[in-house]
Amino acid sequence: MSISTWPESERPREKLLSKGPQTLSDAELLAIFLRTGIKGRSAIELARDLLAHFGGLKPLLRASEQEFCSYKGMGLAKYAQLHASLEVSKRVLKDELRESDVITSPDVCKRYVQHALANRQHETFAVLYLNNQHAILDMEELFQGTIDAASVYPREVVRHVLNKGAAAVILCHNHPSGSTQASQADIQITRRLQSALELIDVRVLDHLIVAGSHVVSFTEQGLM
Repeated sequence: MSISTWPESERPREKLLSKGPQTLSDAELLAIFLRTGIKGRSAIELARDLLAHFGGLKPLLRASEQEFCSYKGMGLAKYAQLHASLEVSKRVLKDELRESDVITSPDVCKRYVQHALANRQHETFAVLYLNNQHAILDMEELFQGTIDAASVYPREVVRHVLNKGAAAVILCHNHPSGSTQASQADIQITRRLQSALELIDVRVLDHLIVAGSHVVSFTEQGLM
């Protein structure tokens, strides 16, 4: 059944315009992005099929180009549009951070880091570089793989911090497993980096772990 035959108040686009995007389900939001369905399936039905196939929005966003494009009705254009939309929202958050003190706006910082790392399938270690007003200069992904003393090199982190001219940093990495527990390796590498960066008078303000929809702060947990 075509969405155009639905009552106007139930159509995803009209519902968004009249009631706001927060009132829409994941399938309704995805249907607006898709714009059209395929033969025999409306956009909303196709959206539900996609979410069921991939297991939700998060796995859908994590899907590789090949996985996404192999689904009937999807292709490179839709894949590019989806990731362009994600990048736009990430840049909006980054602009907010550039205009904010991360100490007084910790939620903005957490949202940005979560947006950047939550959908990664492998552990990724990144650094938020801050100026002396604690506004963001940049964020850079430095290492991938198991985050431990063997894979994160303090000398490399120091080199990148000096290149950026940062006065302070926030360390970040993700747990693809969804675990919100900081491991001993996480704690140890944080201490090693604190010690290395102290030598160049750069403070480590926090270490954030992105675990799905949760962001764990070492500072809030009393781990540093």
